[in-house]
Amino acid sequence: MHPVLARVKDLLVEVPRHGKLAYCLLRDPRVPVAPKAAVLGALALIISPIDFPAWVPVLGELDMLALGVLAVKTFIEACPEAVRREHELALEAGESVFDHDFRDTVAAAREGSGRLANRIRARIARIARRDPYQPISEG
Repeated sequence: MHPVLARVKDLLVEVPRHGKLAYCLLRDPRVPVAPKAAVLGALALIISPIDFPAWVPVLGELDMLALGVLAVKTFIEACPEAVRREHELALEAGESVFDHDFRDTVAAAREGSGRLANRIRARIARIARRDPYQPISEG
């Protein structure tokens, strides 16, 4: 495989893993406030509506991606080694803060969509029971 393609492949695998690890470390109270503030500041700059090099077609977006990757990597490296390793092991085992939060979010979305489906079914059933000759305003 071409070295550039290999690096892109590594980056595509690395970004989600580092994102999950950064999420876990941001939620950990043992991580100092300064690295948390630095990574949140960099991420705020990325999502900021002010984007100076955006007029450059492809490079305008790549600089933000590079800044995001750099900010997250720097944040992870600034965290205490023992805390970082603990979260890496929890991610590998599928028992990290990210995994728990993701499962809770999916469960809440399923429950909410189930409630919505039940409400739609009930409304359709009420409409089906209605007299077709009765005006809607009287129903």
